[in-house]
Amino acid sequence: MKPHLKPEEAVKLIPDGARLMIGGFMGVGSPHRLLEALAQSGKRNLTVIANDTARPGVDIGKLIRAGAVSKLVASHIGLNPETQKAMIAGQIEVELVPQGTLVERIRAGGYGLGGVLTKTGLGTIAAEGQQVVEIDGEKWLLAKPLKADFALIAADQADYSGNLQYQLTATNFNPIMALAAETVICEPREILPVGMISPDVVKTPGVVVDYLIERAA
Repeated sequence: MKPHLKPEEAVKLIPDGARLMIGGFMGVGSPHRLLEALAQSGKRNLTVIANDTARPGVDIGKLIRAGAVSKLVASHIGLNPETQKAMIAGQIEVELVPQGTLVERIRAGGYGLGGVLTKTGLGTIAAEGQQVVEIDGEKWLLAKPLKADFALIAADQADYSGNLQYQLTATNFNPIMALAAETVICEPREILPVGMISPDVVKTPGVVVDYLIERAA
């Protein structure tokens, strides 16, 4: 049985300066209660790896507003002007990564690969400072793997052993991030007895999940 924590208890595990992967796509599939607790915790100097920063004051946007993030690795920030302002002001270092490349870098980190080869961005300013590899006369960008200290993810259902099922597009980055972090904290919609989730629908096995967030009272 995985330890069940309140959001405030889980946040205490995360130190200042931690490297976090956070699931979600504009807040869909994000661990809402966990992010609220983290934003209120006063943590600082966090590196966040995520698809985006949602909207002002929403989910990851709460961390931006709280001044908790010093570095962001994401595919876009277009719908959160607060992130844009912080980047322009030099308050947050932002690394923009094409969405497909971002998820492949996370997958490489979780699978133990040395990186992935891509042509996306080749010959543009996005390639500046990156290593170019030539294979059979073709040039490729080497996109290095991404790993994190913690993955903060959300799921539709979990069982007591931490096996996770996701729902539709809320699946997004959550399963792949669960493989690329040292500690995985999941906020499920509900927690069920072992056996209530069919093995055929388990996307994340309990062996990689460390903590579950208790259901809201």
